[in-house]
Amino acid sequence: MSLQGKRAVITGSTSGIGHSIAVALAKQGCDVLLNGFGEAAAIEALTRDLAAKNRVKAFYSAANLATAAGVSSLIAQAQTDLGGIDILVNNAGIQHTSPIEDFLPERWDAIIALNLSAVFHAIHQVIPGMRRQGWGRIINIASVHGLVASPYKAAYVAAKHGVLGLTKVTALELATTRITCNAICPGWVRTPLVERQIEAKAKEQSLPLEEAAIKLLAEKQPSQRFTLPEDIGALTVFLCSEAAGNMTGTSLPIDGAWTAQ
Repeated sequence: MSLQGKRAVITGSTSGIGHSIAVALAKQGCDVLLNGFGEAAAIEALTRDLAAKNRVKAFYSAANLATAAGVSSLIAQAQTDLGGIDILVNNAGIQHTSPIEDFLPERWDAIIALNLSAVFHAIHQVIPGMRRQGWGRIINIASVHGLVASPYKAAYVAAKHGVLGLTKVTALELATTRITCNAICPGWVRTPLVERQIEAKAKEQSLPLEEAAIKLLAEKQPSQRFTLPEDIGALTVFLCSEAAGNMTGTSLPIDGAWTAQ
């Protein structure tokens, strides 16, 4: 499954799922451009480590993807640093929980901007280059919440459902090319985003942190295990391979049987 010499942009990749995807692609020989938040020194160490361990090029963009201009900045830097884009992984996202009647409009706007609109803007901007080179992989990290809903997550669920619709449209428009577009739909993955939900449950129910984590799993994920970020990295590598060359428009759950219920 070597992807030697391919050039990948991974949004939201300074930690969690996105970072594991960047590591998995770098191990297969991809040059990578990271994007996300964090301390400058820590991010510099991440890119340096990725490059040295895998003998690839690794760069970082601090672009704010909440605006179309920010996405344009990211894609422009990728063209300069990497020389082109073969693989786009749309992973960046934020979360907020609240009943609909209390959901602040600015929170809704922020989640839709990053979790959905940024995905559109990035796809919109990479397709022409992928068409010219005759090959490309677009992978959208959605969620089980693109397939099913949970209360108090109106904006997140709406955005992730939108990502799956956008994935299908993109795949249909590119069906006769060698450019594919697929979505990965993780269940509970123990990332900083989910960690905050565990902490909130622990506080709300006066539970130890690990007991709150088990209760969170028990509510939705029959496997009773968190999906590992590395598992999502491995699935991303497969979708980039030639073995997945005719897989496009799919939404692949990796959710411990959450959506099988």
